[in-house]
Amino acid sequence: MKKLLILGAGTAGTMAANRLSRLLDASEWQITIVDQHETHYYQPGYLFIPFGVYGKNDVIKPKRDFMPNGVHLVMSAIEAIEAEQNRVRLANGQTLGYDFLIIATGADIYPKQTPGLGEDEWGKSIQTFYSFEGAVALHEHLKHWPGGRLVLNVVENPIKCPVAPLEFLMLADWFFSEKGMRDKVELIYATPLPGAFTKPKASKMLGHLLTEKGIQVVPEFMIERVDPEAKKIVAYDEQEVSYDLLVSVPLNMGAEVVGKAGLGDELNFVPVDKHTFLSTRFANVFALGDAAAVPASKAGSVAHFAVETFGENFVRYTEGQALKPVFDGHANCFIESGFGKGLLIDFNYDTEPLPGRYPMPGVGPFTLLEESEANHWGKLMFKWMYWHILLKGKELPLPAQMSMVGKWSK
Repeated sequence: MKKLLILGAGTAGTMAANRLSRLLDASEWQITIVDQHETHYYQPGYLFIPFGVYGKNDVIKPKRDFMPNGVHLVMSAIEAIEAEQNRVRLANGQTLGYDFLIIATGADIYPKQTPGLGEDEWGKSIQTFYSFEGAVALHEHLKHWPGGRLVLNVVENPIKCPVAPLEFLMLADWFFSEKGMRDKVELIYATPLPGAFTKPKASKMLGHLLTEKGIQVVPEFMIERVDPEAKKIVAYDEQEVSYDLLVSVPLNMGAEVVGKAGLGDELNFVPVDKHTFLSTRFANVFALGDAAAVPASKAGSVAHFAVETFGENFVRYTEGQALKPVFDGHANCFIESGFGKGLLIDFNYDTEPLPGRYPMPGVGPFTLLEESEANHWGKLMFKWMYWHILLKGKELPLPAQMSMVGKWSK
């Protein structure tokens, strides 16, 4: 019997387990998935917790609820990945062999990698919404924050959900307006990017939107350290930005066990072929989701589209056929812009976000690169789809590869 081992029961790992359990013959395959945490977190929901839109229970469910029949779930930390021997050692003493390995260990934040960031002021004048605990703590902090200069800083890219920092600032604009204290709050976005976003057209449009909302962008800010006593962040070129409240998106890195195994890059993400997710080092190792070092967004939609294209490709590969370059980097992201509106962007490796209607030309109901109430409701609806469709590896009536249908090239 062939053995497939999946490391990580987060978004990508759970989707892959569900999809492959339907595609692979159960009489010929044993599928095992390993994770050390019992709780599954809906990470896109972290954005809403600081502003009271979602509560704790909206973003957590037991991981076991999403495991398909026939897939063996092992709850343990991973001690070591020994790819040369086709085995993984677990902290519980088990050693699991495999014929094929899928690394889906995700990404996490590492505030202590930046001097001054993860020290005594962490959780006080320095907050984050890029973790469950951080989002909950920030919600409590904002309840009584009297106002001042709120600076959101991204330490370095890539990060999970690249649009989330923009969404946070636009929701903050709405939140403080609703509280009647917007005139007491200065909102600043200090980013290592040259503009508001990575793609030129979207960056220009989003930059204009931030300006309209009175949100200042400080581009190409490469943070070197935080000075918690002086309440300022300092860049490598000695540029400084002062703050009363710093909302940080710390350095995002892959799992340490990946780095220790020699399977990761300098950030512990696994170098893979960007179209097939096959490791550049081992012919029976793949990486999916945030764990993969590909030039695509680290977002749930990317994991979904990736797993959709990966499933059949993986089956062909295990039957001795060559992998097809089927994943095109497809991502689509709803962007909350506050006051009950949002935007939608849809793009891939080669095509940047364009204006138009999605998914049906002329009808939508969603607008691309344009604010609408429909996009806001689409963002909120995504949570239901995540729990009931995407995590269970079900197909959506949307193409996994990006389509130009409904888009305007100019």
